[in-house]
Amino acid sequence: MDLQIWILPEQENLEPSYEQKATGLAEHPNAFCLIASRDGRQGSVIVHQDVNLYAGLIEPGHTICQHLDEKRYGWLQVARGDVTLNGLFLREGDGVAIAEESELNLFSEKGAEVLLFDLA
Repeated sequence: MDLQIWILPEQENLEPSYEQKATGLAEHPNAFCLIASRDGRQGSVIVHQDVNLYAGLIEPGHTICQHLDEKRYGWLQVARGDVTLNGLFLREGDGVAIAEESELNLFSEKGAEVLLFDLA
């Protein structure tokens, strides 16, 4: 599954830019990896918006966890495989909005790849 992600910038008339970096997901399975952020921390690409974008590669039979500030929102996109998010079963291609949750637990019986948007 190919995904194209568009995030609107928080200000107008910014100079166009482009970044491409390897995620390192294969070297760090069963954990979320920050791949895009406002400040480029942890080697992530820079986006001009209050968003943290995480990618996770879940090996079969494993769970990954992520804390989410209860004042923020989330969007989880299942790019490949099936996962259970806090008891909710999701299939490849499914997305779910997340609000008022502080702990996200994702389990995959057969393996999965997911994207988590941490939003203002």
